[in-house]
Amino acid sequence: MMKGKGKGMSPHLGILLLGFCFVSQCFGIMDPVDFLALQSIRKSLEDMPGSNYFSSWDFTSDPCNFAGVYCEGEKVVALNLGDPRAGAPGLSGRLNPAIGKLSSLAEFTVVPGRIMGALPWTLSQLKNLKFLAVSRNFISHEIPASLGELRNLRTLDLSYNQLTGNIPWDVAGIRSLTNVILCHNHLAGSIPYFASQTLTRLDLKHNDLSGSISPNSLPHSLQYLSLSWNRLSGPIDQLLPKLNRLNYLDLSLNQFSGYIPGCIFTFPISNLQLERNQFTGPVQPAGSVTIQTVDLSHNMLYGQVSPLFATVQNLYLNNNRFTGKVPTVFVDRLMAGSIQLLYLQHNFLTGMPINPRANIPMSSSLCLQYNCMIPPVQTPCPINAGTQKTRPTSQCMEWKG
Repeated sequence: MMKGKGKGMSPHLGILLLGFCFVSQCFGIMDPVDFLALQSIRKSLEDMPGSNYFSSWDFTSDPCNFAGVYCEGEKVVALNLGDPRAGAPGLSGRLNPAIGKLSSLAEFTVVPGRIMGALPWTLSQLKNLKFLAVSRNFISHEIPASLGELRNLRTLDLSYNQLTGNIPWDVAGIRSLTNVILCHNHLAGSIPYFASQTLTRLDLKHNDLSGSISPNSLPHSLQYLSLSWNRLSGPIDQLLPKLNRLNYLDLSLNQFSGYIPGCIFTFPISNLQLERNQFTGPVQPAGSVTIQTVDLSHNMLYGQVSPLFATVQNLYLNNNRFTGKVPTVFVDRLMAGSIQLLYLQHNFLTGMPINPRANIPMSSSLCLQYNCMIPPVQTPCPINAGTQKTRPTSQCMEWKG
């Protein structure tokens, strides 16, 4: 007798399932509810040209042998839709609500393709779901707030879609989350409070998020934080000092303001992106800087350039309001090839103690133009630095005053 055929099953459904079993001799192979759910999912999707992912989905055989279907006993525990090989064509169509019938599903992924429409609200019925990744498709509408019912969810990846609306507070409230990747959508509103104390990766870049971030809205456990290309604003000097486990930080292309806390330059970060904001004030690292790339360009930072930044391999301080002379240690490290890129253009700097005949290593780049000095050495600069070598004297006098 087929397992999974319980009380309350209609006679028609029982006959249908028995028909399946006589054809495929599938007695005991798969729970009948999961069997029908897979059939519905298949009917809603198609292989894109060049893809043959569904060629193995022959329902006269054991569905546990289908490509992307993984079973434990009679239940589907993982469903990976589409050929996972890099560059393989994906699927088209829509995600069928029947997916909510796969009650033991712990992992659900979809490869890049042209799947459209909304995320099925029935995903919230998958109480065992730990991994949900539907990225690089054309999923639209809002993120269902009902996903907040997935109390075991660890990874949520809905990146590179067409999602709109806010990030639901119910979803941010899932305490088991470790990875949240919602980048490259059209999400709006503010960043909610994330309750998980095990959240290590939060990627919200390329959306339309706005407003300030509460100092307590992000957990101390974060190691990767990317919020670039949004409209976020307000100070971050109370928030960032608490995130001392970060190894990647990108807040670029927003409207953040206020001071940059010096402690973040001592974090175990390899890449620090704070460019194109409205940060102001002097910048003074709290200690030695081991970060490989620091980009503070296109802000309103002022004061002298700290010699502690000379240990950075790629340093972008251009398009700010820095004044004074560039410390000698920068020249020493530049000539030794330790500094690969040093962009200081479009500031109010008054000098750099470098020999005009110095041969800067080919592996290093230096740009000094449009400061309050004649550049002591002629070096190639990026095109967007313009053609003017020196600031007008009136601007230098005004800023000095």
